[in-house]
Amino acid sequence: MPSNDLRSIAVYCGSSIGADPTFADAARSLGRVLATRGHRLVYGGGHVGLMGAVADGAIDAGGEVIGVITEALAERELSHDGLGTLEVVDTMHERKARMADLADAVIMLPGGFGTLDEFFEAITWTQLGVHATPCGILDVGGFFGPLLGFLDDAVAAGFIAPRHRAMIATSADPLDLLDQLGRLRVMGEGVLEDDQR
Repeated sequence: MPSNDLRSIAVYCGSSIGADPTFADAARSLGRVLATRGHRLVYGGGHVGLMGAVADGAIDAGGEVIGVITEALAERELSHDGLGTLEVVDTMHERKARMADLADAVIMLPGGFGTLDEFFEAITWTQLGVHATPCGILDVGGFFGPLLGFLDDAVAAGFIAPRHRAMIATSADPLDLLDQLGRLRVMGEGVLEDDQR
């Protein structure tokens, strides 16, 4: 059974495969780890890029996978046909909300604008007390180093409170990251100070 009742993990990641094969290897590995540890994978429902790799890793290891995709993307034949469950929604907003509803924790893998948007909306909702979902970054090959440095700079500049920065777990190892997420306790204060928007 998953530790600390983190039954379902949402993974946000690129619909591109990336320039380095390490990215896809890490996505498949994360999928396998989620499956072998008994976590259900919730993801964007696609068969392409890192999305397809993380789903394939989980499926190959016998894991449960739920995809959530928009109708427009499904019509472009981007949906994964090997999923146990594929939910089709109308808009990207609905997709994000549904994935959040299904998830007990979220993990970000490398990706682009959409991946960053999904992850930072999840962490913002946690900061505001909309939900209390542990959020983690799997830092594959140091990909997120500049972003993590930016977050630390934003703390130093007074735009992110240290307690909110501490809500993001980070590791290069999926097992360690899952352990961190299991331990992470989010303060559900729902307080957003004017200088921390």
